[in-house]
Amino acid sequence: MYALIVFLPLVGSILAGLLSLNNQDRPAELVTVTGLLSSLLLSVIAFAEVAIGGTPITVDIGRWIVSGDFAAQWALRFDTMTAVMLIVVTGVSSMVHIYSVGYMSHDNARARFMSYLSLFTFAMLMLVTADNLVQLFFGWEGVGVASYLLIGFWYKKESAHTAAMKAFVVNRVGDFGFALGILAVYVLFDSVQFDVIFAQSSLIATTNIEFLGQSLPALEVAGILLFIGAMGKSAQLGLHTWLPDAMEGPTPVSALIHAATMVTAGVFMVCRLSPMLEYAPFALDVITIVGAMTAIFAATVGLTQFDIKRVIAYSTCSQLGYMFFAAGVSAYPAAMFHLTTHAFFKALLFLGAGSVIHALSDEQDLRNMGGIWRKVPVTYVMMWIGSLALAGFPFFAGYYSKDMILEAAYAAHSGVGSFAFVMGCLAAFLTAFYSWRLLIMAFHGKPRASADVMAHVHESPLVMTVPLLVLAIGAIFSGWLGYELFVGHHWQQFWGDSIFILPTNAAMENAHHVPTWVKLLPIGLATSGVAMAVLCYAIFTGLPARIAALFRPVHLFFFNKWYFDELYDAIFVKPAVRIGNFFWLRGDRDTIDGFGPDGVSALVYRISGACSRIQTGFVFHYAFAMLIGVVVLVSWYVLRFKG
Repeated sequence: MYALIVFLPLVGSILAGLLSLNNQDRPAELVTVTGLLSSLLLSVIAFAEVAIGGTPITVDIGRWIVSGDFAAQWALRFDTMTAVMLIVVTGVSSMVHIYSVGYMSHDNARARFMSYLSLFTFAMLMLVTADNLVQLFFGWEGVGVASYLLIGFWYKKESAHTAAMKAFVVNRVGDFGFALGILAVYVLFDSVQFDVIFAQSSLIATTNIEFLGQSLPALEVAGILLFIGAMGKSAQLGLHTWLPDAMEGPTPVSALIHAATMVTAGVFMVCRLSPMLEYAPFALDVITIVGAMTAIFAATVGLTQFDIKRVIAYSTCSQLGYMFFAAGVSAYPAAMFHLTTHAFFKALLFLGAGSVIHALSDEQDLRNMGGIWRKVPVTYVMMWIGSLALAGFPFFAGYYSKDMILEAAYAAHSGVGSFAFVMGCLAAFLTAFYSWRLLIMAFHGKPRASADVMAHVHESPLVMTVPLLVLAIGAIFSGWLGYELFVGHHWQQFWGDSIFILPTNAAMENAHHVPTWVKLLPIGLATSGVAMAVLCYAIFTGLPARIAALFRPVHLFFFNKWYFDELYDAIFVKPAVRIGNFFWLRGDRDTIDGFGPDGVSALVYRISGACSRIQTGFVFHYAFAMLIGVVVLVSWYVLRFKG
């Protein structure tokens, strides 16, 4: 049963790929959706047995890599953390598969698309069930390849294949650090197996390692290198630039990448490595600071964007920052709790945005929307539910998980924890603001689309709205249902050995005893953000333009995404292009081609051409040439020996 959870999506992907050769779209949709729903059902059973029943299990598939003293088994690890991720991955992915049947109905390559979706899901399941770092890396890279295929699905579109390449390259930067981290771990532990690493971490804590010519704390170096990999995959500040461009793929891809799969891989990896990272306090501080900066960075950018999918994408980036700084203050259960709740309401928001785009004839610019809420009532309600959960309003999923993160950051009683708390509170205000900015601009006010577009505005079919309803249930109830299990007073019993926290890192315990104002502050900030958005975009509609003009440098700074793309273009892209052009012009064209095809080769060609002209086919020409040869030979002989 456990192996089927992982391999059913792979079987579906292969079959759909074969069916795509004959453009058999409907059978491909049936195969992949059935595989994912079956995997979801089995995941629910596994969750009941492993997480609720407290019976972790490891399924040996077989020997995978053996080289000298190095050995890596292919085994599927099912503990509480894996069981939680199985529900998240298969739950969201199955809804995305069903939704795609309706959303991609007019595409002529649906079978190929469904194959890519299932391949993506298989890679993610391989990642979360990994029993060692090499197997995790396999799933990690598999997710990267599948994301490249999905983002660039409409490959004839220039922006799509450019975005796919950007995502692939940026993630390779992070993956280089990840690979170095795996090598460092192997050097330290002589193994890549999680059980071996976790058992020996306390013994290795005082060991140093030579890195960049310096003797540094070994676990700190390994932890930071591994986190660099997480930064790339989870779009943290510095390696985030690929995330907004990933919106070039079909909307179901956005939901899959940004909700439950690819971007959460980094958070999962950090939480999985908690027994090692607990002995690397500096690495945890780095994770906290980067997470907090990402949360505020993405929130400031999100409030200035006009593409509906990009606004939600930046909210994903911001929420991932919350998860990372929760892990950084040793509140791993809170990070996993927010990962779970976020998957439901963020998938709901992306698929809801897809429904809006579908209703408005593929329009994505908020400035060309408005006045449609009566025509798409189901989508409208779903977007409200997703936004309430994202903003952290009471009784919605985000309220329980996000507030727990902020309370844990406050309760860490450290400098980096306090910094994360302040940044998280500011981000909470901005999140509520841009969420209601999106709602108001997309659904309310006067219609800004053309009359022809407005005439065709309609609610999405059931195959698209039913997944929204399912995800809405998760966005409402997952926080309430999961609070006691995930982060309640007895969270240790639920998580078991899958999460380890040192007794000295008491943020989780202290989070339950913070002052009342800490608990109420996020609610107040969320309410204030909503009120500010209503004031700016529903009542005084000219106010945003005046504020943008008054604070033009700040607005441009946020609108241009803190100029990270421009900075990277100046530092990395343009110099690389100039170097490439130099080697192309001077090395390839002038040297290689100049010496080869345009040099020696051309000379040989000219000589052979001249010689070929001698071959006229007339016997008397050949006789004359022979006569000349004889004369030359005789003359040489006379001059040489008779002279």
